[in-house]
Amino acid sequence: MLPNDNSSIHYRDEVLRKMIHLCSLSIPIVYYYIPRMPAILILASMALFALVVDLSRYFFPSVSKVFYSLFGFMLRKHEVDAKKKNLNGATYVLLSALICVVIFPKILVITAISVLIISDTSAALIGRKFGTHKFLAKSREGTLAFFVSAVIVIAVTPKITHEPKEYLIGVVGAGVAAIVENISFGWADDNLSIPLSIGFTMWGLYLLLYPQVDLFAPLAR
Repeated sequence: MLPNDNSSIHYRDEVLRKMIHLCSLSIPIVYYYIPRMPAILILASMALFALVVDLSRYFFPSVSKVFYSLFGFMLRKHEVDAKKKNLNGATYVLLSALICVVIFPKILVITAISVLIISDTSAALIGRKFGTHKFLAKSREGTLAFFVSAVIVIAVTPKITHEPKEYLIGVVGAGVAAIVENISFGWADDNLSIPLSIGFTMWGLYLLLYPQVDLFAPLAR
C-alpha cells in the first residue's frame, strides 16, 4: 500500500467510513424525483447544519468532545488539524452536492454525484488494499478502480439520446474525474473536485457534440 492520508486511519474504519459515504447516494436518487428549488433548500439546510457543527468542534470543547467521541476514529489526519481547521468529508459532500445542483443541469448532477459516491469509495478501498504501483499522486490500482466503477455508473445513469457519443462523453468525464481524484490531495478536497470536474467536462462536451440539446429540459421538474 502506498502511503497517503487515507492510511492515517485503520482500514476497517476506512470501510465503515465508505459505507456511510455510500448512504449519500440518497442525494442523486432523491433529486431525480424532486424539483430543483426544493432540492436546493434541503441541501442548503443540511450543508449549513453540517458546516456549523464541523467548525464548532474547533472552538467549543463541549462540541469537540461529543463530535470526536462519535466520529473521531473515522477522521483522517488532515480533518483533525486544529491549526488549519479543515472540514471533514461529509460536510464537503453536502456542500459539493449543493453547488452542483445550483450550477449544473439535473442530468449532470445525478451523474456527477453518483460517480463521486461510488467511484471515490472504490478508489479508496481498492487503492488501500491493493495499491502498490505509484501513479501520479496515488496508486494505479486505486485510480483504475475509480475509472472502471465510474464507467459503470455512466452506463446506468440517465441519458438524453442514448447514442454512442453520449456514452463517450461520460467516459471522458470519468477519465478526467479519475485523474482529478488522484491529484487532488493537498490542494482540494476530492469530494468537491470530483463532481465539479466531471460536471464541467461533460457539460462542455455536450455543448460541443449536442449544441441543439437543452440540457436543462430532461428530468426538469
